Amino acid sequence: MRSIDLSAASWRKSSYSNQDGGACVEVSDGFAAVVPVRDSKVPHGPVLVFPVGGWASFVGAVKSGRLP
Repeated sequence: MRSIDLSAASWRKSSYSNQDGGACVEVSDGFAAVVPVRDSKVPHGPVLVFPVGGWASFVGAVKSGRLP
């Protein structure tokens, strides 16, 4: 697997994250084939990297209510 340089990544908090400091997911846009995702409470912690298509399917399922 190829490593991805995230040192200059810009992160944005998901609109589904709550404002009380819990369930805060951040994503980084601008990568051609992948979507990096991290926990905003642990910004220097691990990052999960998903294929663009898989991430789009997940977000679509959340928005449509197919996932709790």
